[in-house]
Amino acid sequence: MAYAIARLKKLKRGNISGSASHTARERETPNANPTQKNIRFIGSLDPEERLEDLVLAKIAEHEQKRKIRTDAVYCVELLLSASPSYFRPDCPTQAGYYEPQKLDDWVEATHQWLADEYGSRIVRAELHLDEATPHIHAYFVPIDDEGQLRCNHFFDGRQKIHAFQDSYYDTMRLIGLERGIKGSKAQHQDIKDFYRIVEEGRDLEVDELSAAQLRAKAADRDRANQRKQEMEATAKALALENEQLRQRIEQLEQDNQSIKKFTEWSTDLALDDVAWELGLWRKGNDWVGRNHIINIDGFQFTDFGNGSSLGGNSAIDLVKHVNKCNQTAAIAWLGERFGKLGAQRAAIAHAQKVAAVIIQTEPVPQFTPPIEDKKQWQQVEHYLTQKQGIPSDCVQMLHNQGIVYADSKANAVFLMRNQKGKTQGAFLQGTINTFSGYELGTHRRSCWFYFTLGKKPTDKTSIAVLCQSPIDTISVAMLEYLDRGIPPKRTVFMTVDDSKALPVEQLQNVPHVSLAFTHTSMARAIKQLLPQSKLLKCETEDWNSQLVNFSRQLQQRSQQNNQELEL
Repeated sequence: MAYAIARLKKLKRGNISGSASHTARERETPNANPTQKNIRFIGSLDPEERLEDLVLAKIAEHEQKRKIRTDAVYCVELLLSASPSYFRPDCPTQAGYYEPQKLDDWVEATHQWLADEYGSRIVRAELHLDEATPHIHAYFVPIDDEGQLRCNHFFDGRQKIHAFQDSYYDTMRLIGLERGIKGSKAQHQDIKDFYRIVEEGRDLEVDELSAAQLRAKAADRDRANQRKQEMEATAKALALENEQLRQRIEQLEQDNQSIKKFTEWSTDLALDDVAWELGLWRKGNDWVGRNHIINIDGFQFTDFGNGSSLGGNSAIDLVKHVNKCNQTAAIAWLGERFGKLGAQRAAIAHAQKVAAVIIQTEPVPQFTPPIEDKKQWQQVEHYLTQKQGIPSDCVQMLHNQGIVYADSKANAVFLMRNQKGKTQGAFLQGTINTFSGYELGTHRRSCWFYFTLGKKPTDKTSIAVLCQSPIDTISVAMLEYLDRGIPPKRTVFMTVDDSKALPVEQLQNVPHVSLAFTHTSMARAIKQLLPQSKLLKCETEDWNSQLVNFSRQLQQRSQQNNQELEL
């Protein structure tokens, strides 16, 4: 396993020249190969330029607020490398050898890390290739963001040293290096280890490591195993995702084929082919014969023969016109000439065109609500107040609003309106029988039985309560009113008996939505469409039964209070 190695050495002013002499090879270095040139990739190549002058010039760029101490750290030497097994994985003990691509990747990554981490505060950096293992010496002037020389800001304490090493490792792992030894208690030992790796060209053996370093390596190994497990889990997840994508692609291809087939089926026969089969012949841009002069433009045709201008827009129309037959005979003729599939294509295309014309030209049927029969209102009112236990004030309020009334059969009529308040349907509830259902012509997807309580009618709705029937809707509203009074916020009580009829776009903008359904399947279906909604639990068979029970309890409580007052 190859490790990233990052060490540092703090240099006082008096130490800068000595360090520079070593890294610039201004003095003899026993383990260095004099025939191998090192590469300075940050800083001037001028051999006369002194490192100390560079450091002092960088410090002088900013006015120091206090006098620099004589023992201050002027510069930090960063020692960066990797295990020999990284540079030469096939022969880690062959000192001085390295794989060029490995070296290039490491130098590029290290150079980028220096630029990102320290920027222009790196005044010099050199790649050494003349020793057993490639390594870099970089000189960092520890100036903080305010321009003050302050080494402690960067490297004060073990945590900051570890942060420095972690930062380097985060970049090096991109080229396959592991984090180096972490947790050593003696920093000078780390530096010594670094030079041993560089000079001897080998990784440290296990018996050469301290107990703390052994524990650190074990922790590194555990982290590596954990990363391996995470990578395996990720690989499995990606494999599953790929399989799902493959299935999705197959489904899309099937859908595409279905769409293509549908398109073919919904495309009419070419009118030129039909004209040819009808025995007409082309003359210029027209088809002529049997007193016809027919001009074809796409799926439109016009016959200018006999001074007329009759026409049509389908193969069936053309056959009916030329053969002077009805639609049934035209389809039979097309089946004989173009086969069953051809006739079906023509019939489908013709039907679509006829339907499009009807939709555009015919008036839309308007819903007609049941006629109100005021003579039957007493029966309906008695049913709602006495049998269903709805307070008479509430029944009268809804009746005055015109959304609850009686028809000629003594059915309770609950008008259903769209979002703009236009009546587009009605739900009928029998009062002298068990009948219940929608009035013929009701637009179930676009209108609902609803009413609002609290605040002004012009205020924005803050709460929506959804129920499954008009009786339950009124019952929930009355339970709320009897328990807490008029809602403090604008609240709409609405009947929605199927998720297909749910006004999702309207309710998505309502902050609080409550689902008062006794059927859990219905509640779950709407919960998926309105994630912000909350379920209301009914304590009885339905909300109307709960209202009746609650009203009875209030009545009993009132009677007890009256008896106590009499005593």
